[in-house]
Amino acid sequence: MKIAIVYNRESKAVINLFGTLNREKYGLETIKNIKDALVAGGHQVKTFEGDKNIIKKLEEFMPSVISGERPGLVFNLSYGIQGKGRYMHVPGILEMIGVPYVGSGPQTHAMALDKIVTKMILIQKGLPTPKFAVMDKPDSPLREQLKYPLIVKPKDEAVSFGLKIVHNEDELREGVRGIYEAFQTPTLVEEYIEGREVNVGLLGNNPPEALPPVELVFGDGPQIYTYEDKKSLSGRTIEKVCPAPLTEEQTKKVQQLAIDTFNALDCYDSARVDFRIDKDGNPYILEVNSMASLGATGSFVFAADKIGLDYVKLMNRLIEVAAERYFGPHLMNTMNEEVTEEALQIFNIVTGNRDKIEGELKAWTNLPSWTEDPVGLSAVVRKLEERFKKLGLTLVDQYTNERSAWTFESKAGFKGGTLFVLPIDIPGNRRGFPIPFRKEEEWLYGEGIASSRGGLVTLLSALSALKELKLLGKKNIGVFFYADEGRGMRYSSTTLREAAKEAKQIIVMQPGFSGGKVADQRRGSKKYSVIVEGDPQRVGNLSKQLDVLSYFIQQAEKLKEISSRDKKLTVAVQDVQSDRYSVLLPHRVHATVYVTFINEKLAQEAEAQLREIFKSNSRGMQTYVEKLVERPPLLRKKNNPLIQKLSKISGQWNIPFGTESSLLATAAGEISNELPVVCGFAPASKDLYTPNEAIHRQELIQRSLLLAMFLLDQ
Repeated sequence: MKIAIVYNRESKAVINLFGTLNREKYGLETIKNIKDALVAGGHQVKTFEGDKNIIKKLEEFMPSVISGERPGLVFNLSYGIQGKGRYMHVPGILEMIGVPYVGSGPQTHAMALDKIVTKMILIQKGLPTPKFAVMDKPDSPLREQLKYPLIVKPKDEAVSFGLKIVHNEDELREGVRGIYEAFQTPTLVEEYIEGREVNVGLLGNNPPEALPPVELVFGDGPQIYTYEDKKSLSGRTIEKVCPAPLTEEQTKKVQQLAIDTFNALDCYDSARVDFRIDKDGNPYILEVNSMASLGATGSFVFAADKIGLDYVKLMNRLIEVAAERYFGPHLMNTMNEEVTEEALQIFNIVTGNRDKIEGELKAWTNLPSWTEDPVGLSAVVRKLEERFKKLGLTLVDQYTNERSAWTFESKAGFKGGTLFVLPIDIPGNRRGFPIPFRKEEEWLYGEGIASSRGGLVTLLSALSALKELKLLGKKNIGVFFYADEGRGMRYSSTTLREAAKEAKQIIVMQPGFSGGKVADQRRGSKKYSVIVEGDPQRVGNLSKQLDVLSYFIQQAEKLKEISSRDKKLTVAVQDVQSDRYSVLLPHRVHATVYVTFINEKLAQEAEAQLREIFKSNSRGMQTYVEKLVERPPLLRKKNNPLIQKLSKISGQWNIPFGTESSLLATAAGEISNELPVVCGFAPASKDLYTPNEAIHRQELIQRSLLLAMFLLDQ
């Protein structure tokens, strides 16, 4: 599980810094000890300061999860940066953004940090606590009849800040003045209980487990645990004795009082309740530590060790009790049907490898291979050969031309099985440096990440999961890579059509659509080169003959009349370039006209109209129309068994799935209509075919899981 340890130490990253600053800090050694303990427990752990940037950091570290998967947890060590309610800040943020965390919630921390509120709740619940009063300022009257000696302490501070025994009114006023000047807060004044100091740690929920009581033996000096004692500044050593030398009856009593106090304040996971026991053996609750110290020498850790929970076990036990509180004892409690052991293993492999999958995506994305970049394409092919060799897939010479098409297959071969189709080139002829991989909360960016790399890593993730279970070699799987997507598959399409004849079904790893939708229909496309040439003309020439650029613009306007939304037919000018001499008007115009269609007959009619529009009858004007690329459409099939199968699996695993028609032509159109085909199985994208391409971060895992489960079932 991903665990984010959130603490406050150095950062003051807030919009405005004002109010009461936090004086409590976990030591770096303790933070490291906790991290090491959780890593030893098999968790993936990172540490973060709990400042205004925490939401973004957590979104990057633990993105949204899929149904049935445990999200990451925050191990909350945050005392806050500033303000009287600082304990509540990080838990409040975590609840708002939906991130589970170890420890009590904001409401509990608010009550426990305010000692006056805590005592009022204890009294209301009938739990014993020393008599007390509140003094707002040094000159405030002491209205309650309290017996000296008294204890003074700030009403909403911890770590024994300002704690002091006073024996008369002068000392009382002095103590209150010191607290008021240091903290600008009212002072809690309570009767000092002469006797023994004991604390009880609590671990777990419903009900919590009371740890053995710990007695603090103070030796010489004040018989209270001061700030100086806790920070080793007092010059004396406070001895901890556990189990505290109490009678069995006293032990049970303080443990039960601790549990009752834990429940009264709605604590979660862990806490520590501090007691004084008077000379007659009567316990009094002093306060509740809703964030009991996890320092190696603290009472909570000391007591846990006495019941067999060493530091590593204790830290991981805290994760367990929090996880059980949020998710229950069973991981797959959201499943609608019985899950096989192999399916559960696949689920855990894919979801447990989020960082590894994103890391591999980064590596592939930062390896550019534009269509016109033979060096980059060669590097990608070499890396693919190495990767597939590790997976146990071999090259199929019959369906590989080593220039634009490569086919790999599993040990069982792909005949009668599933053939995956995906491009390795990034369409376009860009110059300059490629746009590198970068990660945001919901999207992953990088050049070619949607048009090529997202589908590639989705497939590799699914195949790797099967490989880990030693199942990949038994599955009939083929993978067809091509390197001329940017040229409309001019050179690879024939090889693909031949390879597809061997397969039972085809999945094209082009980017999908939001909401988990794949493409069950895609338009075909035809690309034409239109050249218009004429005599050079001077600017301002009064000749009645149109110059070639004006002629092209005039004729291009007529193309709009061919397009029809109802007929799913589009004709558009995609690119225009002109040539001219010096200050003369252009004498040549070269344009690219793009046609998309579903109905082949309508496309042929559109081509005839295009040629007629650019058929010049003007003297001195010549036109040429040439078809450059032709890509067939993918036509929707009723009762597509491939879509039905994927839909069933996605329903079992609560993964979004659906179908949609697309305007863009892909390799799917090259497949025979007799074969079941699904296109757009890669993660959903945005800004496709631009330098700002991105894929949806959560869909990378969803698609990898769905594909792995599909192959498992083959």
